[in-house]
Amino acid sequence: MRDHGDDEDTRVTADSTAGSTADTPAHSTAGPTADSLADTPAHSTVGALGGAVPVSRAERPRRRRWVSVVAWLVVLPFAVWAALRLVPGDVHFRWVQLVAFTPYVALASPVPVLVALVSRRWAALAASLAVVAVFAACVLPRALPDGDSGTGGAGGTGSAGSTVLRVVASNLRYGGASPAAVIDLVRTFRADVLTLQELTPQAVTKLEEAGLTRLLPYKVDRSRAGAGGSGIYARFPVTPEQAIDLGRFGQARAIVDVPGAGPVDVVSVHPCAPRIPERQRCWADGLAALPPPGGAVRVLAGDFNATLDHARVRRLLGLGYRDAADAAGAGLSTTWPYLPWSIDGHGIPPVTLDHVLVGPGVAVRSFGVRQVPATDHKAIYAELALPRAR
Repeated sequence: MRDHGDDEDTRVTADSTAGSTADTPAHSTAGPTADSLADTPAHSTVGALGGAVPVSRAERPRRRRWVSVVAWLVVLPFAVWAALRLVPGDVHFRWVQLVAFTPYVALASPVPVLVALVSRRWAALAASLAVVAVFAACVLPRALPDGDSGTGGAGGTGSAGSTVLRVVASNLRYGGASPAAVIDLVRTFRADVLTLQELTPQAVTKLEEAGLTRLLPYKVDRSRAGAGGSGIYARFPVTPEQAIDLGRFGQARAIVDVPGAGPVDVVSVHPCAPRIPERQRCWADGLAALPPPGGAVRVLAGDFNATLDHARVRRLLGLGYRDAADAAGAGLSTTWPYLPWSIDGHGIPPVTLDHVLVGPGVAVRSFGVRQVPATDHKAIYAELALPRAR
């Protein structure tokens, strides 16, 4: 039996608890109120329990410095590459190998611009835009035709008073390329001149047995074992010239008597490859020994083991030669390697090592590349319009 006094105490306790609960705001929390947040310093953060955690004044400039450092570190490699690309020399053996990949670096060069924009680092943005401009000036024109490549179909002349000459060049990779594929190149492009690199005596025999001399009966044979041989086959009579022979690489040379155009000086270009430091001099001398433009019409066709970004090739262009692929807007067409290849154990993307360079007065009507089985170089083709003999 309960005591009435106990019931009274219970009611008093319950009433006091209810009153306490009724006095508490319905939507209150343990966290800060709007008024308390308004009093929080502008450069503070809110802790896990709602308290304001001030950010150190020294930490803010430190963060800004790191953002700037990152932005400039992204710009720097591209800026160094662009600066080295403008140097009119080889700089270093490794640079001779690396500069061939300039078009890929140019493609990636907008990345520092985006980083500078996102980080709002305006000096870095200005520098990265200047770098992009350098790459664009060096690379972009290769994808744009010059606009003076001549007119007319494959069987006509490039312009009034000119004669068409069709040139094909192919590196045979130690003479191992398919003879049938080479013959097909000549037939497909109706080649007037064929320059061959890495031409071996065995390859000469196989090509001629397959019928090459029935299509191109005149030749200059500078074949040799290994990679150092070369040759020129032509539809028209040829006069052999002294080969350019350096570092066991012979670059065949001939005067081709083209009807209506007169003598055309043709070189089957193939300096040694700069795969190791000891070969850099041989490579550089082989390119330096190529004849400059002037006098007779000249055509240099073959495997230059160099791209348009190499200083040695830029020198030839500065003397007056034009790259047929560049003139036709196909200067970014890659030619080597189209089979997997690695240097020092690293796979490499394809680059443009094979070229047709033409002297002043020669128009470029078209340019193309084509794969040839059993060799790592694509063959190249150029249709040229030569000035008529006077």
